Amino acid sequence: MNKHYLLLFLSALPIFCWAQIQSGPMLGYNSMREVAVWVQSKNAEEISFQWWQKGSEKVSTKSYQTKAESAFTAHLIADYLEPGTLYEYQIVLQNSKDSAKGTFRTQELWQHRKEPPNFSFITGSCAYTNEEKYDRPGEPYGKGNEIFETIAQQEADLMLWLGDNVYLREADWKSRSGIFHRYTHFKSQPELQALWKEMHHYAIWDDHDYGPNDADRSYIGKELTLEALQHFWANPGYGVNNKQGITTQFSYNDVDFFLLDNRYYRSPNERESGEREILGESQIQWLIDALVYSKASFKFVLIGGQFLNPAAVWENHATYPEEREKIIQLIEKENIKNVIFLSGDRHKTELSKLSLKNGNSIYDYTSSPLTSKSYNSSEEGNTLRVKGTHVSTQNFGKLSLSGDYKNRELTISTFNTKGEKLWEETITRE
Repeated sequence: MNKHYLLLFLSALPIFCWAQIQSGPMLGYNSMREVAVWVQSKNAEEISFQWWQKGSEKVSTKSYQTKAESAFTAHLIADYLEPGTLYEYQIVLQNSKDSAKGTFRTQELWQHRKEPPNFSFITGSCAYTNEEKYDRPGEPYGKGNEIFETIAQQEADLMLWLGDNVYLREADWKSRSGIFHRYTHFKSQPELQALWKEMHHYAIWDDHDYGPNDADRSYIGKELTLEALQHFWANPGYGVNNKQGITTQFSYNDVDFFLLDNRYYRSPNERESGEREILGESQIQWLIDALVYSKASFKFVLIGGQFLNPAAVWENHATYPEEREKIIQLIEKENIKNVIFLSGDRHKTELSKLSLKNGNSIYDYTSSPLTSKSYNSSEEGNTLRVKGTHVSTQNFGKLSLSGDYKNRELTISTFNTKGEKLWEETITRE
């Protein structure tokens, strides 16, 4: 081969190889001794995953195989780690020789030693990704993806995806291949690739990543969409009390997060007989048990739809008033303090506050939309809304924890797509 053409061929190799990684790497769950890294290849690949303490020559290695039945995704687990330590990692696809590098830091072992570290996390929901071939005719529902590049620059530790992260279409609902296509299309957006590597990601679902609009427990494809969520995200677990679904819990520093499933066991919105429920008795009792046990400075409860808003409209929890009231009464009866619901769904952002008779407060920070169309519902009758917090444009939240353990402060900030702060509220630990 002519030397000139050989050089051209070799210079093109990195471009060709890069294309073999479909999406990622993405940082998944993070603990003191174990971290998940997620990646998706374009075809079946043998993957070599290496990690090491920054500055160390000791390298740990694992091998993984991506397969069509799991959409060529892999959950790479770095284990036997040391707390509070910066690690570097490298992913190599053996067939194509494509590779990717990154870093992660394990959680600190601060308990009984010092005050909890300050940290921050991002919230958002309703991320519609346009694909004209499958979209409804007319004005595109997705309003641009630049918000993801803005979020990647926020220097946060985590991002919590609060549902409707993926919008399944009519062509997707009834097949594994359709559902896998939709998730792949979302995860592969160029504007998301830097964000996947920048912070650790956790996700719940709402109706659109679970199934059709307003889908409930009757949706015939729910096992398929549960499988897809497990393949495409890297949460620490899925389901509690031997029940299927996405319910789980994790801790980060001095804070506990409770991820709820508002779809798998939800009775139909229009059903008039039988128990009307969104979470169901088993999930409610697990949540209350876990909240009572928790010693966290703040307890964040993630749920796809608005919980506190008393306006019985759309899919607010207020449309299932008995279950909503039961949860509130249990939180009050058990004297559970510092409960913050984190919700999405509504294509608007607002902070709601309910003052209980025992002097405690419950909050609900609704964070929506990321890229979907927004709506102004400031007049719908949310009497619990904190004044000045309603936002009816694309936005994201940044929640920051600071101060010593007994006087911990939570600062909630809402930003637009350009990173301009729209409002800020501070909540002090009760």
